[in-house]
Amino acid sequence: MSAPIRTLMFASANDRERSLKAIAIGASAVCLDLEDAVAKSEKAAAREVVTGTLADPSVEGANVHVRINGVDTEFSDDDLTALGPSLPRLAGVIIPMVESPDQVRHVADRLDALEREHGVEASAIRLIAIAETAKGVLAAPAVAASTPRLRTLLLGPADLSHDLGVELTADGYELFHARGQLVLAARAAGLEGPIDGPFLGLKDDEGTRTSAQWAKRLGFQGKMVLHPQQFPIVAGVFAPSADEIAWAQAIVDAFAEHEAKGVSAFKMPDGTFVDYPVVYRAEAILRDATRTP
Repeated sequence: MSAPIRTLMFASANDRERSLKAIAIGASAVCLDLEDAVAKSEKAAAREVVTGTLADPSVEGANVHVRINGVDTEFSDDDLTALGPSLPRLAGVIIPMVESPDQVRHVADRLDALEREHGVEASAIRLIAIAETAKGVLAAPAVAASTPRLRTLLLGPADLSHDLGVELTADGYELFHARGQLVLAARAAGLEGPIDGPFLGLKDDEGTRTSAQWAKRLGFQGKMVLHPQQFPIVAGVFAPSADEIAWAQAIVDAFAEHEAKGVSAFKMPDGTFVDYPVVYRAEAILRDATRTP
């Protein structure tokens, strides 16, 4: 299984210098954006820039994704065609404004053809689908089961809040139901936990921390980051804390001792009841503790 995406660092695809800085920051993954960050008149030029960025030696081995334009726009197929020669350097494609499984399958089919054309291993490029409208949230279960290429879902809070007519807050209570829907849809389909969208207060450290903490509590694996100032905060929230690691190690050690005696359910000195699901959770924390921010 791939390491979880705790931090998805965002950069405009038409700015090579910022894109390379975003890749160098050390996030779990990077999103080079051909959609909202690029004006319609600049789409063609941005495709050339992102191709040059992906060819840079520093990108080798990086977990780089490109957000294409929506499938229902005139830009998305050209985006994918332009990415063809760069597929060996690309980890994934992020699809915005997803409201049906057919949109995801369309991108998957195009990638099938491009991988064959450019001699890339079949299904090497993974997909992440963004739910950013009410229709997209309600379609999440069908979208999550749409194609084996799909890695997980991503919440788009800015567009979703506009669609619902609500104001975004740090604790995100106004999107509580939508976030829960994505977590359930992703896990029911056997996908990784979804990725939360960005907190828009770029210099509000407490707001960033609160937003990330709520997303983690709800079952998200990570969060999109818009600014380098947000990166260490989000990475710190989604990485297991020292207390969590100590708890997990104590659980695993105690379970090994009890299981050797034929006991698989017992109580820890602090009163914690331990059985297999609790041990599985502890083992997951210890695995996660060794992974990239």
